[in-house]
Amino acid sequence: MTEPVYIAHHRASDGAWQSLESHLLGVATLARGFASKLHAGDIGELLGLLHDIGKYSREFQAYLKSATGALDQDADEDWVDSASLKGKVDHSTAGAQWIWQLLSQRGPQAQVLAQVAALCVASHHSGLIDCVSGDGRRFGDSLFLRRMDKPDQRTHLAEVLGSMDPSVRARCNELLSNTTLANELFALLSAIGNHRVGAQAVGGAVALQQMGLVVRFLFSCLIDADRIDTADFESPRGRCFRPIGAYGDWQHLIDRYEVRLAEWPVARPIDHLRRSISQACLDAAARPRGIYTLTVPTGGGKTLASLRYALHHAKARKLDRIVFVIPFTSISDQNAEVVRAVLEPEGDAPDAQRIVLEHHGSVTPERQTWREKILCENWDAPVVYTTMVQFLEALFGAGTRGARRMHQLANAVIVFDEIQTLPIRCVHLFNNAVNFLAERCNSTVVLCTATQPLLHTVKLEAGAMHLEPGHEIMDDVGALFTQLKRVDVRDARRPGGWSHSEIAELALQELQRTGSCLVIVNTKRSAQVLYELAAGALDADLLCHLSTDMCPAHRKHELQRVRDRLAAGLPTLCISTQLIEAGVDVDFRVVIRFLAGLDSIAQAAGRCNRNGRPEPGVLHIVNPDEESLRRLPDILQGRTVAEHVLGDYRDDPARYGNNHIGPQALQDYYRRYFYQRQSEMAYPIPTSQLGRDDTLLDLLSINELAVKECARQNGSAPPIPLRQAFMTAAEMFKAIDAPTQGIVVPYGPAGQELVNDLFAAYDLTREGDLLRRAQQFTVNVFPHVLRKLSEAKALKPAHDDLRITCLDPRFYSLRFGLSTEPVNRMETPIA
Repeated sequence: MTEPVYIAHHRASDGAWQSLESHLLGVATLARGFASKLHAGDIGELLGLLHDIGKYSREFQAYLKSATGALDQDADEDWVDSASLKGKVDHSTAGAQWIWQLLSQRGPQAQVLAQVAALCVASHHSGLIDCVSGDGRRFGDSLFLRRMDKPDQRTHLAEVLGSMDPSVRARCNELLSNTTLANELFALLSAIGNHRVGAQAVGGAVALQQMGLVVRFLFSCLIDADRIDTADFESPRGRCFRPIGAYGDWQHLIDRYEVRLAEWPVARPIDHLRRSISQACLDAAARPRGIYTLTVPTGGGKTLASLRYALHHAKARKLDRIVFVIPFTSISDQNAEVVRAVLEPEGDAPDAQRIVLEHHGSVTPERQTWREKILCENWDAPVVYTTMVQFLEALFGAGTRGARRMHQLANAVIVFDEIQTLPIRCVHLFNNAVNFLAERCNSTVVLCTATQPLLHTVKLEAGAMHLEPGHEIMDDVGALFTQLKRVDVRDARRPGGWSHSEIAELALQELQRTGSCLVIVNTKRSAQVLYELAAGALDADLLCHLSTDMCPAHRKHELQRVRDRLAAGLPTLCISTQLIEAGVDVDFRVVIRFLAGLDSIAQAAGRCNRNGRPEPGVLHIVNPDEESLRRLPDILQGRTVAEHVLGDYRDDPARYGNNHIGPQALQDYYRRYFYQRQSEMAYPIPTSQLGRDDTLLDLLSINELAVKECARQNGSAPPIPLRQAFMTAAEMFKAIDAPTQGIVVPYGPAGQELVNDLFAAYDLTREGDLLRRAQQFTVNVFPHVLRKLSEAKALKPAHDDLRITCLDPRFYSLRFGLSTEPVNRMETPIA
């Protein structure tokens, strides 16, 4: 194949070259389509054209051709030592500088466009850079302006402008001559700045955070377009699997849903209630786009009822996709499986296995190789199941992998299942982002739970949810809770608390009395202690243990074993951490819940008498005498507030409608809980992390302290409209959130086969399948656990290019999952 004059990429498999012109035009086309969802298609196209124009420099071409072997060290004078130059040849600044120099002096509207475009282009490999540095090492430095002033001998802008392909240069000039380009962006940002909720203007930090989200949205469009175009060149076979939003008609999926709904029996009183909840969701689907709540007691069939709403609403409002955001992977596993059974046909249908995308993490670290980027999911499916962690990463995380997905949240139905699990530190950031998606990105949001948090009642000036008037989908939530009350709550707290042996004895007594008992604890240690105590009195078949130390495949197996035993009426005792309490479909006669937040207690009750037997189930609330919650501050503070509400209930049950976990009790709980923790809702960053006390909300909006420091250093604040510390905020988000890393575990024959396949993998398309399989055999571990495993030599990289880490079989227990000490000493370690 003839080598182009200017190349963007080289394909190792057959030696083919992608011309720089082809790459820029291809990215521009994709980015235009993605950005059109924000009515910013011209800007998206411009970003695509500009992002890699730095590759027109002789320095970059020499670097790339030397790295691919197109230049010979002995024969070509342009040859360079590419290994020593890796990451040092700047090709991302030239396009940013050009747009900044062209427009920044043409008035405020053009300057806004110039900065937004320059930020996206300059950041497309690193993640969004700081405008004014919030990092302690360069605190107050105007990094954006410093980048724009980078000398020409390093950016090669003058050379680049003289070398650009005429078609690229002509299209850039055509777009830049369009006077509405800057006006449209300025109008969008002005609408955000002038937004009002009732009579109160939002403004301030809220508006500036949302303006930053505009930047991140356009950045997302550019990153995804760049990755797709690169992947399609480097691995053409993968192109046919990428729909890029070209899905079937919603009516086909609606028909499949309605046919299945008609088949489900309606025999018990609870079945009639579930059918009425489903009908209410269907009726609400005709409402305008906006932010709604779906408050339904546990066991009311929210999963399928919310899906019915989403399908019909997506059709009515011509939306692109449905995104379900789930708090835990265990719920994602379960709910995605239920929805697949309804929506995905078997056999040879054209859309078989192409409807539901389940994405709850990756086994690879954030720093990706180019091969990993090709395999990275970008939520390109009609129905997506993901986790709250992945959703927040798309909006606030570091690097480019998560940010790439953000634009897929536009023109969508987004259903937050079990919204009460939102981390308290993320409340304001989350509220502002969801408001942005609903008000600017044409999306509809549903907050779905039995324990609805009062997100609309927090401080408006920092970020409160903008619910629609008449936001609740159900007509009478109070009556619904009364109709679906199936459990007697027994407050068994006592002075001095319960020992673990006493709790185990209570569980054994209830198991003997009723035939099934679930114990939900707050810590993995408590789960293991109770399991060992019970194991001394019961056959192993009767016992089950669940925790996040077990991979999804392991948890699925154990949950299915539990369901099978319960369905067969066999005696069953399950000891679990809180992963089971939010949305997992199990039905025990008795639940024992360690004292925690009232929302957790209410969710635990949902695992009891789920299908409405005439005899009420029983939920015991116990307070353990020994429990370390040092690493679990949310549970600790929720427990404290719950003690106050439960104490008030003892004094005056009628005040709460004689229901420990009814709407009035939960509202009282959330009012107290949010009041006590309001100072934490802006995502505080301690001095130990940043060198000063600050918040993510401030870094992503006003960036007040850094701007003041910049003014002190330079005599005035930087003359730029956006001053956010995007990169510092993203890095702090990861640091404070104690990010986990996925470890592939050899659970069972399938897990061991997977590990062996990963070690032997060589073909890219096969590796894509392996990565998807690996999600079911992955345990996410925190840094301190990762360190212990490394010190014990329990980990081994599986592949040089795909940096996947596998666990030695000796460190995985069939009872408890991953262990930091050997538990299977007779197993052969990873070779």
